[in-house]
Amino acid sequence: MASRQEEKERRRQERVAREEEARKAAARRKRLQYVFGALLGVAVVGGVVAVVALGLGGGDSGGPGKPKSASDAAASVKLPEQKTGDLNAAAKAAGCALANPPIEGSTHETKEFKPSDYKTNPPTSGNHNPDWYQDGIYNPGDTPRLGMLVHPLEHGRIEVQYKPGTPQDTVSKLEAFLGESDGYHELLFQNTTGMKAAVAATAWGHSLNCPAMNDQVFDALRTFRTAYIDKGPEAVP
Repeated sequence: MASRQEEKERRRQERVAREEEARKAAARRKRLQYVFGALLGVAVVGGVVAVVALGLGGGDSGGPGKPKSASDAAASVKLPEQKTGDLNAAAKAAGCALANPPIEGSTHETKEFKPSDYKTNPPTSGNHNPDWYQDGIYNPGDTPRLGMLVHPLEHGRIEVQYKPGTPQDTVSKLEAFLGESDGYHELLFQNTTGMKAAVAATAWGHSLNCPAMNDQVFDALRTFRTAYIDKGPEAVP
């Protein structure tokens, strides 16, 4: 048992390292693009513009805390056993609403995005920051940049979020839900857009909004995850 746990942890660490390196490489490329563009467009103030462009690079300057791993979350909390593998049936039983909104765009911008910049709440697609939040579980207040939450969806991630004021018992169960799959290509965080749902899951072009938390919600989340994980237009490890 111990050796299997160690192997599982080793694979998780390797995956996290690959994701972090991919994120940093993308950030470096984007910063270089801004620098070269600024130097060509405004040569008179090239030095100043280069510094500013570097500062607009995105994620690292956004300042969120590091996410915690979901690998051990499932061990401490018992969730209801899965009763159905059908997404529509699971959503109906839980009282959740499924939607497949049109894609709103995918352009990278360095602006501070607001909920009003998107047609769905929570967002399921649209323009976003060039950097993104890593997979994992975030504490409340650790995901201030909305544009960095939309970007992971483009990479095939599943995002699960809960309303501010959600009881800790519910949050712990949602953490355990991520732990069922070792948190593979998933993020969990407190909602930042004032959504009406108590709990929501989003993928690129898809959403599951649950107005109330109940045991059936976990089947809805499980089947949503199975249906849409790794289905984004950009494949990032």
